[in-house]
Amino acid sequence: MTVITRFAPSPTGHLHVGNIRAALHNWLWARKSGGQFLLRLDDTDLERSRPEYADSIKADLQWLGLHWDGEEKQSDRFALYEARFEALKASGHVYPAYETAQELDLRRKILLGRGLPPVYDRAALSLTPDQIAAHEAEGRTPHWRFKLDHDQPIAWTDLIRGDQRFDPKLLSDPVIRRADGSWLYMLPSVIDDVAMGITHVLRGEDHVSNTATQIQMFTALGAPLPAFAHEALLTGSEGKLSKRLGSLGVAHFREIGLEAAAIASLLARLGSSQPVEPFADIQPLIDSFDFAHFGRAPARFDEAELATLNQKIVHLLPFEAVADRLPDGMDAAAWDAIRPNLETVAGAADWWRIVTGPIDAPAAAEEDRDFLAIAHRILLEAPFDADIWRTLTGALKDETGRKGKTLFLPLRRALTGLDHGPDMGQLLPLIGREKALTRLQS
Repeated sequence: MTVITRFAPSPTGHLHVGNIRAALHNWLWARKSGGQFLLRLDDTDLERSRPEYADSIKADLQWLGLHWDGEEKQSDRFALYEARFEALKASGHVYPAYETAQELDLRRKILLGRGLPPVYDRAALSLTPDQIAAHEAEGRTPHWRFKLDHDQPIAWTDLIRGDQRFDPKLLSDPVIRRADGSWLYMLPSVIDDVAMGITHVLRGEDHVSNTATQIQMFTALGAPLPAFAHEALLTGSEGKLSKRLGSLGVAHFREIGLEAAAIASLLARLGSSQPVEPFADIQPLIDSFDFAHFGRAPARFDEAELATLNQKIVHLLPFEAVADRLPDGMDAAAWDAIRPNLETVAGAADWWRIVTGPIDAPAAAEEDRDFLAIAHRILLEAPFDADIWRTLTGALKDETGRKGKTLFLPLRRALTGLDHGPDMGQLLPLIGREKALTRLQS
């Protein structure tokens, strides 16, 4: 069996971190299995769906490296939904209902007030022809519900949650089509999963009850069931559901300079028993992905942890991976010198300005002026090679008797304007003799 997974966002907004995690896990499973990862834009809501959101979703996936093997749009598939709907109507699996939204809301409130579950009572199934005619004379158009089989318990073995069982009598027959003829999520999703040959449906645990009703739709369509996996939802760092998670997306991550590899490293294992580690290459994450590692406990997303991962990954990146994002003139030697001090690749530009100048160095302390003059003389006379920092500091130590902080800190301040930074043994050759002499003299 060829594994086929899908990511099916609605283009009614931008991807957020929860969407990204679902897309990543579907992609990882397909890649590990040597299968296919498909993108399906669930754009049946024609009023809210926007081409710019569809473009944004695809651009985000590409930036994350989650390239898909096929693409579908639900708005191109209405003829297929219509055909399957007519077949389900003929077989008695769907039925019309004439209640208004206000009437249904009132019934739910009454049931809740009695302490009962707000399950639809199937009143539409008992309407007489005269009652239907009266509704239509009022101008009512029916919405359509899928008729659950109350005699068939719903059960499946979830790849994450284990054995699941639902009593269909405790579930409302889901509305699958509105009175205006537009489609809701439930039935088109199943029709597409069948037509696209989806073998694994991986999504959040908020879809568990949807899965229960959709299983009977697969059966009604005479189709085999895919495997289902429902993962725990993300929570904020404070340990509870956070509205902020709904606003965190690729645009935010890119704006603060995060690497796609850092996002993948965190989200691939968040909620699993495996350690979160920095991976500049995604292959180990593909190789190690397994549903068995995931549990039912909420998965905690922490932006601080993501920032730390990003820093570690930046320190692993070779020059070739970042060359097109570095300032003009910055070569591999400069990257190797500066990289250990970076939190983001974008920060390299700040350190490169320290190298190329000019810098705003603090005025030297009175007791350091003669010391820096001696440093200027030694630097002027010494051979300027890869070991120039060692040569300079060694000669200064011998001539002045200084060591430790009193030896190194005045030099660093004069040469970079800062008290900290990259290894001066690597930085000084990048600065060059002439600029270094000018800075010491200043």
